[in-house]
Amino acid sequence: MAKPVSIEVWNPNGKYRVVSTKSMPGTRWINLLIEQDCRLEICTEKKTILSVEDIIALIGDKCDGVIGQLTEDWGETLFAALSKAGGKAFSNMAVGYNNVDVNAANKYGVAVGNTPGVLTETTAELAASLSLAAARRIVEADEFMRAGLYDGWLPHLFVGNLLKGQTVGVIGAGRIGSAYARMMVEGFKMNLIYFDLYQSTRLEKFVTAYGQFLKANGEQPVTWKRASSMSEVLQEADVISLHPVLDKTTYHLINKESLATMKKEAILINCSRGPVVDEVALVEHLKQNPMFRVGLDVFEDEPYMKPGLGEMKNAIVVPHIASASKWTREGMATLAALNVLGKIKGYPVWHDPNRVEPFLNENAPPPAASPSIVNAKALGLPVSKL
Repeated sequence: MAKPVSIEVWNPNGKYRVVSTKSMPGTRWINLLIEQDCRLEICTEKKTILSVEDIIALIGDKCDGVIGQLTEDWGETLFAALSKAGGKAFSNMAVGYNNVDVNAANKYGVAVGNTPGVLTETTAELAASLSLAAARRIVEADEFMRAGLYDGWLPHLFVGNLLKGQTVGVIGAGRIGSAYARMMVEGFKMNLIYFDLYQSTRLEKFVTAYGQFLKANGEQPVTWKRASSMSEVLQEADVISLHPVLDKTTYHLINKESLATMKKEAILINCSRGPVVDEVALVEHLKQNPMFRVGLDVFEDEPYMKPGLGEMKNAIVVPHIASASKWTREGMATLAALNVLGKIKGYPVWHDPNRVEPFLNENAPPPAASPSIVNAKALGLPVSKL
């Protein structure tokens, strides 16, 4: 028998039992559930990552839906347990769902939700922050000051890279990649080279218009170029930010061979998926090229780093915080809760998961729909006409 798990209960007499495997930011998501007659149980265990056994204990004998986290292993075992308890809804509080076996969910008729449409700007902002911090060696300089080593200005002290006039490279010009590109082009007057399977016409028009604005004001115009391959971006850009999907074509996209083609003083940023980068090869490259710098928000074997990475002064490492702005995390919690609630109440699926503003408006009731169900088609769920 599974060991009992400590919980916090809201609306104990609610008709529908919903479990959240973690406490989540904000209170709106809680209120939305209890207002719709849900008994909400929030796990309060002092563990960063719950085991499958922990989650089975949370699910119990009767459970209508679960809000979970991307650190959890949602496969055959958990979906079988949820289905046995009468549950038909699960949502990650994340846009990604690499931790979810969608085929297993389909087998047991469980809808799988995620939370796109709310992370674009905040993730792009972190990528831009890491770019600037790496270029100007801010983390190194901060550690230097705190260690009491500063005894006066020196000409060579923490000399970094000027971004203005350099080339920013983007691999994957979707919503996040394009938002990052616009920030770097307009904020630092960088030229753009990007690779994507699909032409980003809106991004190209943005850079063209900004270049014309600069030229009209007597400044050097910025330019854009759509690369024919990812390797072309790696070879030509001064700052490269990775925003691809993770599949067999992008696994270890950054490896020993591709690192060797990059500029010696290039900056590499990854806020996408950890396995896009071969960390062992990256550590070796950082050792051999002290002016090559990297900013990482995700890791190959998260939450662990490959040996040596944490000791590298030319690496900035942060703990998967790309979505960690208050507005975004509260929005993710709201969307995850509404995914589960929508399936419980028999609502249709929202027609466009990337246009979720109506669900985030705190001054009006959310639409009667699930914001984003990734296996809606497989389950034959109806789509909202709203």
